Amino acid sequence: MQSNNPVFRRSEEFNRPGANAYGNQTYAGNGAPYAGYGDPSTWSTGTPGAPGTGAPTTVERPMTIDSVVMKTGLALAVVIVTAAITWIMSPDVDQNTDPSAISGLIAALTIGSLGAFVLSMVNSFKRVISPALVLAFCAFEGVALGGLSKLFNLWYPGVVMGAVIGTFGAFAGTLAVYKFFNIKVGTKFRTMVIAAMFGMVGISVIALVLSLFGVNLGIFDNGAIGLLFAVVGLALGVFMLVLDFDFVEQGIANQLPDREGWRAAFALTVSLVWIYTNLLRILAILRGD
Repeated sequence: MQSNNPVFRRSEEFNRPGANAYGNQTYAGNGAPYAGYGDPSTWSTGTPGAPGTGAPTTVERPMTIDSVVMKTGLALAVVIVTAAITWIMSPDVDQNTDPSAISGLIAALTIGSLGAFVLSMVNSFKRVISPALVLAFCAFEGVALGGLSKLFNLWYPGVVMGAVIGTFGAFAGTLAVYKFFNIKVGTKFRTMVIAAMFGMVGISVIALVLSLFGVNLGIFDNGAIGLLFAVVGLALGVFMLVLDFDFVEQGIANQLPDREGWRAAFALTVSLVWIYTNLLRILAILRGD
């Protein structure tokens, strides 16, 4: 089962040879026994450790909805805890604070963002998912979100709580619509969502680089272009959640190994963070002060 989602595309389990769309193995011979095995009456289990006898293998339990929920909950807990620590440990700021005093928050935002970006690339293109790297990504993401949220709370008091509530509301609403309407994700939809996601990331990087040379594209401002960019980003985040739900459902149906639940947890965390940051910008722009 091939995927256009970079998070899942690198998974050997999602793309293993011989697996059809339903995860069933296919063999040549229309059910006929393979000639190399000979007469079944001569088969023998052999003696463990004897020449020609393979070492005992353990079969990992399959991924379940409970395991995905548990791993996603742990990932989000790391994000929330590190964000809270960053918020609490950083100096208190208010409207009268000297701008130089917020340098610590800017540093936390910068370091956290860079670390999260690097680890997101590693996790997205890693064939064998690493729980430690996923949790490390969540920790860096939490540091970045803690600094960003405190800055937005300084400039636009009250928007952080609204963005948090809106994020979990978007998650619950998207999941309800996905299950109630039994949404089926097609290849074209996957391709468009992933292309749009990389497109937005590319535009953001270009805008950031150009801003260093005094060129402002307006996508990070509080004007109409900034609002439009944030709304499109929010819609894209919801579509990313739909892809995540589809892959979790397919993974459980295909009985993928339990470790793949970490890949699903990583993807869901990325989508929720994406939704939160865009909601934060939308609420701030709408405040207009």
